[in-house]
Amino acid sequence: MIAIYARQSVDRADSISIEQQIEICTYETRGEPFREYIDKGYSGKNTKRPQFAQMMSDIREGFIRTVIVYKLDRISRSILDFSNMMAEFSKYGVKFISATEKFDTSSPMGNAMLNICIVFAQLERETIQKRVADSYYSRSRRSFYMGGPVPYGFRKVPTVIGGIHTSMYEPVPEEAEVVKLIYELYSQPNTSYGDVADRLAELGVKKRGKTWERARIRDILVNPIYVRADLDIYSFFSDNGAELIDPPADFIGENGCYSYKSRTDKRKKSVDISGEQIVLAPNKGIVDSATWLKCRRKCMAKRQVIPSQKAKNSWLCGKIKCGRCGYALTVKQSAARRYLLCSHRMNAKACKGAGTLYAEEVEQLVLSEIKAKLAQLGGLPAIWEELGFDDKRQVTDVLIRTIYAADRRIVIQWRI
Repeated sequence: MIAIYARQSVDRADSISIEQQIEICTYETRGEPFREYIDKGYSGKNTKRPQFAQMMSDIREGFIRTVIVYKLDRISRSILDFSNMMAEFSKYGVKFISATEKFDTSSPMGNAMLNICIVFAQLERETIQKRVADSYYSRSRRSFYMGGPVPYGFRKVPTVIGGIHTSMYEPVPEEAEVVKLIYELYSQPNTSYGDVADRLAELGVKKRGKTWERARIRDILVNPIYVRADLDIYSFFSDNGAELIDPPADFIGENGCYSYKSRTDKRKKSVDISGEQIVLAPNKGIVDSATWLKCRRKCMAKRQVIPSQKAKNSWLCGKIKCGRCGYALTVKQSAARRYLLCSHRMNAKACKGAGTLYAEEVEQLVLSEIKAKLAQLGGLPAIWEELGFDDKRQVTDVLIRTIYAADRRIVIQWRI
């Protein structure tokens, strides 16, 4: 059997379509039957592509003897991946054909030319990546909109900067008032993220339909997009090691600021300002500089990172939910015992919680139920034989069982 492999990462007017690739490759089959393997929307930088993986699996099963591609870079742009692929082809006696480049892999010269071409294919990919990164860096320094979620308090509207069409943020009046309230509350002494969340909950204020959580409140308090940046803001960022793109004279107390990581900073998240790039944004700020600075300095002084509230220290991790709100329960260790607590209550106090639950008692309850179910069904080997499953993974969906506590405070789900 012949395999025709086609790939297209982006559907553009100047790129050859999947259909055109298949049509050209079909000529090379000389009328023999073939199977199509198509990866649309996947890059050639690696081999993590579903249809490529399926083709390699079929090669190992002995179904494929020839692989045809429109062009070499359709199947790989990585020297290492290509080398490994050709080793697999050689191992299983598979012939490789590039319809437009006419490589003959049966000759030493053909193999040499093939390897030279893949070097240039990888060079082209890396050059494109560098060009894209440089373009992003250049555009970010010119206050262009660079994508991503629109911050709470704003909407995105079209604009023109330097003759180039882009987008900018525009304050949403009702959301902007909530942002001001958050800064006003947090600027008070001894007020925590949780205190702000509690107050918002009391007032019935939600974040686009969702209950406010501490982490989302902190995101707002440290984001310079909200500040009306003046010389105090310029001095603050400069004193803390940030790179400011615009001159001090442009900080006139009107615009917010974009904050970008430096090109050399590989950290995913950091509470430090050093290394950040600060660019004046075209949008108007919402919060005055004095209030913003008070809150930002308070966040820096606390150095508080909101911990992930995933369940830990229990084999029930990810399987136990609050019966009231459906959020996961997390395990908290005290001096003597482990407790199960509703993560939604811990984050936003938006749920009454599941009451006092001891992790050991719940684990014992679930364990006893599992043993009883296995005894009733005769154990897993008997289940596999009775149901005719060859693959143990197939039986998991059959053995899903839900237990409700007597007062329906919790819901426990597991797979055996």
